[in-house]
Amino acid sequence: MLMKLAITHSIVSLVAAAHAATAAEPQVSFNRDVRPILTKNCTTCHGGVMKAGGVSFLYRDDVLGSGESGDPVVVPGDPDRSEMIRRIITDSAVVRMPPPEHHPDPLAGEDVETLVRWIRQGAQWEEHWAFQPPTADDSLPDVVDAGWPAIAADRFILARLEQENMAPSPEAPAAEWLRRVSLDLTGLPPTLEDYDAFATAHARDNDAARAAVVDRLLASPHFGERWASVWLDLARYSDTYGFEKDPHRDIWPYRDWVVDAFNADMPYDQFTIRQLAGDLLEKPEPGDLIATAFHRNTQNNTEGGTDDEEYRMEAVVDRTNTTWTAWNGMTFGCVQCHDHPYDPIPHHSYYEFLAFFNNTEDVDINSDFPRTKVAADPGQQAEVVKLERLLQSFRNEMNDHALETARSLGGWSVFTASEAVVSPDTGQLTQASDGDISASGTTPNAAVFTLRGQASGIGAIKLDILPLSDDPAEWDERGAVVTRMEAHFIAADGSRRALEMREVVADFLAGPFDPNDSLRNGNQGFGEFPMMKSPRTAWFVPAAPAEPAANEELLEITIHHGAVCNGDNQNTVLRRFRLETTADPALAGQLASPERTEAWTQHQGIQRQYHAIEGITIPVMRERSEAARRETRIFIRGNRTTLDTAVEPNIPEIFGRPETPAINRLDMARWIVSNANPTSARVLANRLWAEMFGTGIVETLGDFGSSGAVPSHPELLDFLALRLRDHHQWHIKPFLRELALSATYRQSHRTSPELVDSDPRNRLLARGPRQRLTAEMVRDQGLVVSGLLNPALGGPPVFPPQPDGVWNSVYSGASWDTSDGPDRFRRALYTYHKRTAAHPGLLTFDAPDRDICTDQRLPTNTPLQALVTLNDPAHIEFAVAFAARMAAAGPDPQTRLAHGYRMVTLREPTPELLEILTTLHHNALEDYRNAPDEARALAPDGSPERAALILAANTLLNSDHALNR
Repeated sequence: MLMKLAITHSIVSLVAAAHAATAAEPQVSFNRDVRPILTKNCTTCHGGVMKAGGVSFLYRDDVLGSGESGDPVVVPGDPDRSEMIRRIITDSAVVRMPPPEHHPDPLAGEDVETLVRWIRQGAQWEEHWAFQPPTADDSLPDVVDAGWPAIAADRFILARLEQENMAPSPEAPAAEWLRRVSLDLTGLPPTLEDYDAFATAHARDNDAARAAVVDRLLASPHFGERWASVWLDLARYSDTYGFEKDPHRDIWPYRDWVVDAFNADMPYDQFTIRQLAGDLLEKPEPGDLIATAFHRNTQNNTEGGTDDEEYRMEAVVDRTNTTWTAWNGMTFGCVQCHDHPYDPIPHHSYYEFLAFFNNTEDVDINSDFPRTKVAADPGQQAEVVKLERLLQSFRNEMNDHALETARSLGGWSVFTASEAVVSPDTGQLTQASDGDISASGTTPNAAVFTLRGQASGIGAIKLDILPLSDDPAEWDERGAVVTRMEAHFIAADGSRRALEMREVVADFLAGPFDPNDSLRNGNQGFGEFPMMKSPRTAWFVPAAPAEPAANEELLEITIHHGAVCNGDNQNTVLRRFRLETTADPALAGQLASPERTEAWTQHQGIQRQYHAIEGITIPVMRERSEAARRETRIFIRGNRTTLDTAVEPNIPEIFGRPETPAINRLDMARWIVSNANPTSARVLANRLWAEMFGTGIVETLGDFGSSGAVPSHPELLDFLALRLRDHHQWHIKPFLRELALSATYRQSHRTSPELVDSDPRNRLLARGPRQRLTAEMVRDQGLVVSGLLNPALGGPPVFPPQPDGVWNSVYSGASWDTSDGPDRFRRALYTYHKRTAAHPGLLTFDAPDRDICTDQRLPTNTPLQALVTLNDPAHIEFAVAFAARMAAAGPDPQTRLAHGYRMVTLREPTPELLEILTTLHHNALEDYRNAPDEARALAPDGSPERAALILAANTLLNSDHALNR
């Protein structure tokens, strides 16, 4: 107790000293000095979802207001009247903040002093830096060593180093820099031939030689493969659906689109718009529909008995969260259940943004609808896009033209059933006084409803499929589909006269079924599938108007069911519906006209052209029409089954809304890469920087909010963001070129005890970057060094060797059919990715399973990684081929080992290292001579000499020099 009193008295003294400070004291910055204190100590209880005591530190009005006590939280200019300060410095454990049960010790004295000074200086408020547009002065930082910077960004690095009395490291040797830049830009190591050419040019003109190398790497087709691997983590790309069954999904053309986009240096704004809303562009390019597969990489649950609407919403939520992580670097998912706990983003903003994604056609059904065709001949892709859009627009126009007439029909009468039968006889139909018919009891998948009653002339039959509730907030029930509807006139003697149907006109076209399917046998038809989100109406139109032959003739309407949803496990039988008839012949006459017949003939001709183009289909995004638009409501506590008020699409206010309100995905995508959005340029610049330098200027690549890391060089981040967005017009290649040729990047990665002590994690960049190879680079380096690499780009995924027993697929019986021939040696990017059983060689080196968006890989160093590179069948295969190349270098072991070391590192081994390698080889040779069976199992020629060299080659590929860049 005495110690706590002493601490409190010390704080009071500091507060008193702060009160006595002169007007010349340094100005307190809310973002730099105050916000970190509040985030660390206060906002867990006083922010967003937790507004304890009615106090929040996320919004200025709350901070300057009063809590439940009625006392003002902060009074600008008057710390003594500010309840915040009184609670912080009090001796009472009952009212002290932060509470003793959470913070046993009072707030640190220097933090209290900062808060007092901030209030006394007027409690100036600043929004978090990430929510403010990036700014940059025209002038660059002043530096003492003006000759060191190679690009403008170097001045920011050097100015900070000089401020800390530190100096940059010497330039990296040619081999170190070439290996680093080759792996960073293409994901492939340089060859000895590459190094020899560079070394010769480097000796003549250092700067020109480096620029030539960077330009060559940027122009390489392998550039796109390297950077696609980064983007595919964000896109959660996989060759399977996910979840328990995890069946195969054809979506690899999207992966190839990403590779091509990076190779073509597609500007990032177009790269963004095409992936988020390529289907909404007025004149899409051939690949724009393929690009939208970005958001069809969401998982799709094909397990029987699952709720399709639940997993449709899971996909919509995932798209919302992924968009914010990948483009805006924000933990937006926190807002799904409540206000953001650390940033000023209210709960309703989540659902306003989610509304942009809630109107797409996909509904978690096994067919992965909707899909687009990818032509086997790329030259036909433009024709595919043209025909698909033509088919869709033509069909919509045909329906809309007839719908206008259908809605104008008059003389409607409710069809009152004098007899209503359910077959099989396990359910019943009940008609209310208003004409609504309800089904009850057990109605299996193939249930048939037969209704008979009086009717006059039939020019059309109108069917209304109704939700069970009239409250839109409860329209979240299993779908209802008529798979076939028939009509007959029944005479008194039981004879039947069929009423042939010509067409079905729908209130709108949406979903995987065409309304006319309900005139044919099958399991498709008209209705809401797989879930009921609104009432539906269809007009069933006979080939010609008809009337009962006599008063005693009854109209019989038969409704067949057969569509199933939720993993083909639940029926979509009508539960509440209404039937009406009219004798008005207008619609039947229109549909029987020669013009209508010609329109259908044209439609069928377009379909024939489309089907004649060979190719595969992949899942893509497609927007529902405005008439079919789903209503978006706030989920109470994030639970989709408890819906609150309806919302319209919108951008969170704190992020700067566009001048014209965003109403669809295309508007939203354009906002993301507009100047109005303060985060997207920063996030991309930071991600590119992190890939080149190992760590981002903001270390938390996916969290630029208050709980994320503080930028190490905030002015540099803004400078880079504006240079990327405005100077380079979102082109990534020239931006990376500058980074690769910078003096900062050119530094040697070698360190010293002094550098380790002063900057152990190299956040100030007083030395060059040194990073672990990514999972893909580990494999790809083995392919290059062994000479086995198949450099072909694109195409279906391949199946390189992996340990037996890894891939045991339930339900499907699919197996890992190891590729033979050139496909066996493709880059890791093309390895088949199964979410529930990804390739262990990639997973062990920190590749994600891609169930969700991965904003950054956290490198690890575990014994399992050595076990992969030393024992994995693919790596043994690399070592065998690598040893053959080493053997060709000369007859003696030293020459072979030295050549192998140069192939991996580009450097000559030191005498000490060569001696270690020679000893390893000698000992292995003795072991294999004593165990000839093991030598025969490893070496193609069965000799102990070759087996020992293979072991040495494998060791080189497993060394730290090989696994780092």
